[in-house]
Amino acid sequence: MSEMSENHDLLRHSLDRLFTQQVNRPVLEAAEAGTFPTALWSALEEAGLTLPMVPAEQGGAGGTAFDALAIVRAAGSHAAPVPLPETMLAGWLLWACGLKIPAGPLSIAPVRPEENLTLSANAGGGFRLDGRVTRIPWGRDARALAVLATAPDGLKVVLVEPGGFALTPARNLAGEPRDTLTFTGLAVKPGQVAPAPAGVDGAALHLRGAVMRSAQMAGALERSLDFTVRYAGERSQFGRPIGRFQAVQQQLAIFAGQTAAAGRAVDAAFEALAAGGDIAFVGAIAKARVGEAAGQGAAIAHQVHGAMGFTREHALHYGTRRLWSWRDEFGAESYWQEALGRRIAAAGAEAFWPLLTGTAD
Repeated sequence: MSEMSENHDLLRHSLDRLFTQQVNRPVLEAAEAGTFPTALWSALEEAGLTLPMVPAEQGGAGGTAFDALAIVRAAGSHAAPVPLPETMLAGWLLWACGLKIPAGPLSIAPVRPEENLTLSANAGGGFRLDGRVTRIPWGRDARALAVLATAPDGLKVVLVEPGGFALTPARNLAGEPRDTLTFTGLAVKPGQVAPAPAGVDGAALHLRGAVMRSAQMAGALERSLDFTVRYAGERSQFGRPIGRFQAVQQQLAIFAGQTAAAGRAVDAAFEALAAGGDIAFVGAIAKARVGEAAGQGAAIAHQVHGAMGFTREHALHYGTRRLWSWRDEFGAESYWQEALGRRIAAAGAEAFWPLLTGTAD
């Protein structure tokens, strides 16, 4: 086993132990009732898990994309009610353009490609931010937002601190904050604005968000599969565990196959991210494939669990409600399947096989 593999095994074990200790039913129920899990977030920050891809000299952990994958996947597996992927994205964006990264949970805006914010100059030398963005993850709990805004001289990254904008609260099916933020002439200081990094625009940010969400979903699928296999071995009907019935075994095999395929698609996306290459193709595949697996996997999980799986007393719903919510965020599978189709059609038939196998120039 290589040193890298050993290090990542240690990281996975540490993550599982931390999330097992910090994420329990009272924490999850309190988060859905509106109480941010401060103790969980403090533990994650103290362990250096919130900014893995930011250099250590900039306040991050100086890790790799594979570290980020392990962290986000574990968070999804344990249904951790904190904005880990959003903080990673915001931290990366702020670091890439040279802006200071605040401590605490962060978020990004916009998260929908059709929405846009505008930045214009004030007479006094500062700027004003205008526009409306919806479904912002953890908007009410973020210590700051990394915002992409259109200015007359190009795309800008804006560090927005709480206050000064209107917030309309909303939640997704899993009870996670997805708020609407309205900016009306919000005053922004010059030190809070920087040109967007080369190659980073709304589409690129949306794609990275999709890849991060895919990793969360892969973790939630794995945990839901574990719950389902365990339940099938414990629940008896007609004198034997239901997991010994062929029909149930077939469904569990489908669930396992979907989970494995989704996990491998996510791995491929993070491998491309780590290599610094173009993640558009593999990122789109990851979100589309994980979304498809989420639909089939969650359905099988609830079929096997029966009525028990629909009760709040059973922990299954913490994962499946997130799968149903996350599959639509940063683009549902139909969105990314269409993007893949357009790219393949534009490249032409001869380019399809090299594109599919990763041997294209």
